[in-house]
Amino acid sequence: MYSGITRLSGGRTRRASSYDVSGRNADCWFIEPGETRVLADIRGPGRITHIWMTQPRHYRSVLLKMTWDDAKYPSVLVPLGDFFCLGHTIVNSFQNALFCASTFHNNKMENGCALNCYVAMPFREGARIELVNESGERHPQYFYIDYETYDRPLPEDEGYFHAEFRRQNPFGGWAHEIIVNTPEANVVNKSRLAYNNNYVILDTKGRGHYIGCNMSITNFQNTWWGEGDDMIWVDGYHWPPDLHGTGSEDYFNHAWGMQKNTFLRNGSSIHESDTGGYQTSYVLHLENPVRFRKEIKVTIEHGHANHLCNEVSSVAYWYAAEPTRIIAPPPASKRAPVMRESAHVWAQDAKSQVTTQRVKLTPEMRRMKALWRKLRVQPYEALEKERKKADKS
Repeated sequence: MYSGITRLSGGRTRRASSYDVSGRNADCWFIEPGETRVLADIRGPGRITHIWMTQPRHYRSVLLKMTWDDAKYPSVLVPLGDFFCLGHTIVNSFQNALFCASTFHNNKMENGCALNCYVAMPFREGARIELVNESGERHPQYFYIDYETYDRPLPEDEGYFHAEFRRQNPFGGWAHEIIVNTPEANVVNKSRLAYNNNYVILDTKGRGHYIGCNMSITNFQNTWWGEGDDMIWVDGYHWPPDLHGTGSEDYFNHAWGMQKNTFLRNGSSIHESDTGGYQTSYVLHLENPVRFRKEIKVTIEHGHANHLCNEVSSVAYWYAAEPTRIIAPPPASKRAPVMRESAHVWAQDAKSQVTTQRVKLTPEMRRMKALWRKLRVQPYEALEKERKKADKS
């Protein structure tokens, strides 16, 4: 990780920051609603080495935008909190090998928090880092962007950093009523069925390597949300995929559920036991990146065979040989966290929902839904009917 620290380089170290150029202490920038503000516009060759930011709110409604070498499109366009591995607008203190955060307001929404990123981000001609304020309110921002510039070109094999946000609210699973790890959920999910139906973390073309992701879950079912196998296809569809995992917690390098740990390469920066159902977990493939020559599709089942319908969002991180177009995130109104109406009821506002992935039911899925209702739901309904009858008498 620090192999280059002993080498004396000809690079020049610089910083762009929000400091008060008048010499006083008004070090905060204010970004108006609808405004896109350039934080740093740097000529290359060079690399971003560290980003520090702090703000009191707008973790989902403000976007962090990065464009390399005067490309016509950004390579990073991600909600501020999610980029730093904090979903749902929740802040928490944690650290991993690439990101860390520090706050007095652990596990609270929209509070002050220090965010740090140590991802190396090289560029050849230039780098432009911006904030896009889609909040509808004035946004206060403090920041440092540390970087180096060089007198010689970068090596040809240096890749460009990319990050992409995706969301399904709710994910279009086939049987949210079925509890995870029950026989009715254990249907076949393989071949094209899995390729087409799994939650997509990343789907991109070109040459590069995938270095990890974070994933945020709003657990509507209030039971275990996992058991989804990760499946990663490199350079086109084939079965089995190049990497096939064994369960959600296994992909995030945990086991027997998700523990409250934040390790260098994996962990839960937000744990549902602290937040009443909100989870954010991350995994970093730093020593074991997934390399691709033409394309890559990174997916994971949501519940075995994609039967669950929780809210799912994610940020994928990867390097590419060229600045590559990413998908645009949903508008701010469709990125907001799902809120609770009560201890056991989640607010379902159709105007804020976005579902682009819906599982098409197979005959086996239809049979299991019917079996679940016959064996589990109908007996319960009969018991409830008898209980109410007894209460009236």
